[in-house]
Amino acid sequence: MNPESVQDHGQLGETISNSKGGTSIKTGSSEDSDKTFFSSVNIEGSGTLPQQPAKTSPETEVPPDSKPKSKKKTGFNAKPISTNEFEPEKHFYPRVLNANIHPLVSSFFMLGNERILARYSHLNPQINQQVLKELLEYKPKYFQWAGADLFNVTTAEGQRQMIIVETNSCPSGQKSMPLLSELGEEHGGYGVVVERTFKEVILQTDPSIGGLAVVCDKNMMEASGYAAVMADCTGEKVHLVEFYDEDPNPPVKWNDGIMSVRDSSGVWYPIRACFRYVTQKPWNRFPINSKTLVLNSIVSCLAGGRNKMVAARAYEFFNSELVGSGLSIKMPETIRNVSKSEIPLWLDSMGGHAVLKVPYSNAGQGVYTITNKSELDAFMAKDHHYDKFIVQSLVGNASWSSITRAGKYYHVGTIPNKKNQIYVSDLRMMVTANKDGFRPVACYARRARKPLARKLEEEGGDSSWEMLGTNLSVKVDDEWTTEAQRLLLMDRKDFNQLGIGVDDLIDAYIQTVLSVIAIDKMSQKLMIDNPDKSSIDPTFPWYNEKVFDFELFEALNPDKALLSELIHG
Repeated sequence: MNPESVQDHGQLGETISNSKGGTSIKTGSSEDSDKTFFSSVNIEGSGTLPQQPAKTSPETEVPPDSKPKSKKKTGFNAKPISTNEFEPEKHFYPRVLNANIHPLVSSFFMLGNERILARYSHLNPQINQQVLKELLEYKPKYFQWAGADLFNVTTAEGQRQMIIVETNSCPSGQKSMPLLSELGEEHGGYGVVVERTFKEVILQTDPSIGGLAVVCDKNMMEASGYAAVMADCTGEKVHLVEFYDEDPNPPVKWNDGIMSVRDSSGVWYPIRACFRYVTQKPWNRFPINSKTLVLNSIVSCLAGGRNKMVAARAYEFFNSELVGSGLSIKMPETIRNVSKSEIPLWLDSMGGHAVLKVPYSNAGQGVYTITNKSELDAFMAKDHHYDKFIVQSLVGNASWSSITRAGKYYHVGTIPNKKNQIYVSDLRMMVTANKDGFRPVACYARRARKPLARKLEEEGGDSSWEMLGTNLSVKVDDEWTTEAQRLLLMDRKDFNQLGIGVDDLIDAYIQTVLSVIAIDKMSQKLMIDNPDKSSIDPTFPWYNEKVFDFELFEALNPDKALLSELIHG
């Protein structure tokens, strides 16, 4: 297929089947392909889903009618990336290039799954070693590249453990990871993900169909790094494309399930495989089923990779499967599908301290720590786009953590500084998987802006988020920026501040693997056999082999605002 053959947008037409065998037709010209993937979906038993309400930001500080509209990002075109364009200084933070990885971290990344299994089983003799071995060798179908955020916590009895805060599809982390000198490879973790996972994905595709692309909506430093490494590893030109929500003239379109990207000359190029770094509501720009192979598949985001509501269900379902193995996903107590009016009741049940989350936000947006009435009142006064929320137990200090059925978790925190101040920190563990199973790729930590107070009164009227929030991404004037001064590298200088060792890293890796498998299994539950076998194309055997089960998804995640966004996004 040549680029000229797809210059004419044509009409999009795709049949989608629901779990009851009903169908709907996806129609529309490619001029409005950025506005909708599904014109309507009729789910038997639930009626036609409502139209999407007017979009408002979950972070709105003023009434929606008086908030200035953010400027839409537009005017972007695909940039060609050729071989030998990878320059480390463009894809790593300067301090990372000058950092020496800590020997303990280096030894962890060089262990391999067999030795990790032996060590973890030795320290946790109650687990079924064979079950863990099979999990480490698990090959995900939809969720092959992920990153989990974890807290290092302890209980009142002094039992330390790593707990999962959330698991992200298309995670950041490469630019913050010092190179492993033992490997002698300047590509670092970028090369691991591309060589080990993406190259295995594209083996299924026919090069005559089209080229390769990296599509992103943030973090150009890492997205361009993946594109450059992909060009080096495949020997092909790679298209690097910025694709933003609500772009009136997007550089990406879909024609009969195949993605095409536009270059600066206005020529459209078909894409056979896409590396997706689109993280903000990706479901309104990518179809669930496509002939272009996408890493990661959109269903992985809906099943938990960018949907905390369904992720919580995925963890619970998988923990039920693991009963008797001694293994489980450890996480804060989580209450799902909570309406706004119910939140004060759940907050009281947790002792007045909790974390409230908009389930579909990321990069630290839509997360609210509640420790007093003024913080609750501020949350309740906001106008929120989505109908349902998550209430999660708050991990704080020993005297002011949430009360849960499992007791209290509280932060271990960093090693005290010269002022005897301890900061909350979290750990990001990135993993990738292929036919041989999982492998850790990158790791970094982040700390909060202000030290952890023994008693909340010590911090006066300051926001608890200043003590508990660790995310580095900050949105200023509708642009993403990073507070890199709070980044803690895995180098000789920063790692010692965390107070963790190899066994803690192994625990974090095991928890990450379990959470990724849970979301992948949920993804498989949401993709059911297509009753219409005539729509399966032998050239693209993965396309329409399975269809998304909207009825099950609505049952798991009954949020009308999200459902209408999916249909009419």
